[in-house]
Amino acid sequence: MSTLVTSRPLDEYCALFDLTRSTLAALRGPVLDCPGGTAGLAAEARTLGVTVIAADPVYTATPPQLAALARAARSRMADRMAAAPELYPSSRARPTDRYLRSWDRAHALFTADRAAHPERYVAAALPRLPFADGTFALSLSGYLLFAYPELFPPERQLTALLELVRVTAPDGEVRVFPLHDGTARPCPHLPALRARLGQHRVGTEVRRFPRPEDGRTRRVLILRRADHRRRSAPR
Repeated sequence: MSTLVTSRPLDEYCALFDLTRSTLAALRGPVLDCPGGTAGLAAEARTLGVTVIAADPVYTATPPQLAALARAARSRMADRMAAAPELYPSSRARPTDRYLRSWDRAHALFTADRAAHPERYVAAALPRLPFADGTFALSLSGYLLFAYPELFPPERQLTALLELVRVTAPDGEVRVFPLHDGTARPCPHLPALRARLGQHRVGTEVRRFPRPEDGRTRRVLILRRADHRRRSAPR
């Protein structure tokens, strides 16, 4: 089973992970985006003075191959939104064509930024990452660990989450979204997974917050090292 190589813009990242541009700009360290896909996050965050390292196994592909993957993902997303509109924000709040044009802009930013800063795009995949312990102030993982349960069964989810914690600074955070699969089915073993993370001295929180498009509730999983005093979380 293949994953979608998405081209999400910075504002969509903020909406998915309950972040703002100002809190990103205030971070004292780099941000990990894993998987990064062909998103515009690294390029757009650079204008805020934020360094983003994107990690994704697809970065072994050539630029034309990546462009083809991005086009295929855009087409699949358009089909999904048409077939199951109840899973996505209302068309009145965010028309499909306008939403997908934001992906087009993000992909263009990605293409230019990767050509200019190839060192910021690392070919790597969970559950093993080639980064030192405590490298990142904030680690983000979107549309992977719970979205594709066929690729990440419970044990592999646990290993991947612990790896994200490992590469995140002791006073940093890991944020994971969504907590459901492609059919909007919530992860059935999330409580057990959180308990096992606790056994590894990883504190967890499921934060609920409103979607800006329509006010419906989103949930993001936040992980912190339990042996470090909790600091004010970025919002």
